[in-house]
Amino acid sequence: MMKGSKGWTSMRNMRLSSVFGYLLMLLILGGCANPTVPVSERDTLSVREEVELLGGSVIRIVQQGDTLYSVAFDAGIDFRQLAQWNRIGEPYIISVGQRIRLTKPDNFVARATGPNSSSGGGLNASSRAGGTSGSTVSSRSVSSSTRASSISAGATPTSWLWPVTGKVIGTYNPSVGRKGIDIAGAAGSTIKAAASGRVVYSGTGLRGYGEMLILKHSEEFLSAYAHNRRILVKEGEQVQQGQKIAELGNSGTDKYMLHFEIRRLGQPVDPSQYLPRPG
Repeated sequence: MMKGSKGWTSMRNMRLSSVFGYLLMLLILGGCANPTVPVSERDTLSVREEVELLGGSVIRIVQQGDTLYSVAFDAGIDFRQLAQWNRIGEPYIISVGQRIRLTKPDNFVARATGPNSSSGGGLNASSRAGGTSGSTVSSRSVSSSTRASSISAGATPTSWLWPVTGKVIGTYNPSVGRKGIDIAGAAGSTIKAAASGRVVYSGTGLRGYGEMLILKHSEEFLSAYAHNRRILVKEGEQVQQGQKIAELGNSGTDKYMLHFEIRRLGQPVDPSQYLPRPG
């Protein structure tokens, strides 16, 4: 009897182990299918980090708050070139969920991207549809884009002003990723437009820049102002050289400073070659 009892006990233990193993597998699979850990917006598809290959072109999916100018700035591409690659005409309206080519398409033939060109370009036909996917990036993007056609492109700046008073603590060095200069200052210090232009981006969508402004001065030049505490102008607004546009802060960094960039044809250039000599 003792011997038989031991055999029965061993068999029962084996069956229990199998049942527990099966239940554990179901729990694991269920957890994978329905994760209970909250997923933040940054943990979902972030086109600021991820691109995909589609038909030989690197693409980016437009997110809320993006503008054509911010996408081009982030990718280091001339906004006009980006518009042509994606057949996006003025006033350069893009839509949430729209796929934007970041590389030149095969057999690309340049054509005009004026107001009569298609503004539903890119790779996603659903950008014309309603709902979240295909909806206009934001109301401010629409209003700024609509006003764009009535605002002149502006002449290439012949002179630049220092955007803030302070000590340069970081110089231009693209070989180590420094695409502009860093100017230290007191919190809340006045940040001025280095040249006259139009606000084409205002937001926090570009990683590492904090609260950021981009001004378009001409078809050739843009300037960028990052790590602001407060932005005082809106997208689409025309600003004059020397006008107060923001307050110095430390958003996106651990120092109170302004990160200032000048882009020429989409590429960063050394601001010190354009700004007047200090003193």
